[in-house]
Amino acid sequence: MAKNSVISIISQKENKENRGSVEFQVFSFTTKIRRLTSHLELHKKDFSSQKGLRKVLGKRQRLLAYLSKRNRGRYKELIDELNIREIKTR
Repeated sequence: MAKNSVISIISQKENKENRGSVEFQVFSFTTKIRRLTSHLELHKKDFSSQKGLRKVLGKRQRLLAYLSKRNRGRYKELIDELNIREIKTR
């Protein structure tokens, strides 16, 4: 995915470039997760990268939980745009 295309989509929705928005942070974590996952497919015993992946996954999960509580519509749009499987919450 191209970072600039998602930045432009998010900025068009908010009429400004807001790189601190929850949507942009989730997008950047998702790209980092995909990059680390492909790295770990080649290097299975890279334990420091595995630890980093777990940290980023936790951060993204907390942001998605925050977004789902705040605005369910934006949450579902973001899940669909990034093709992230929805995490079942209680």
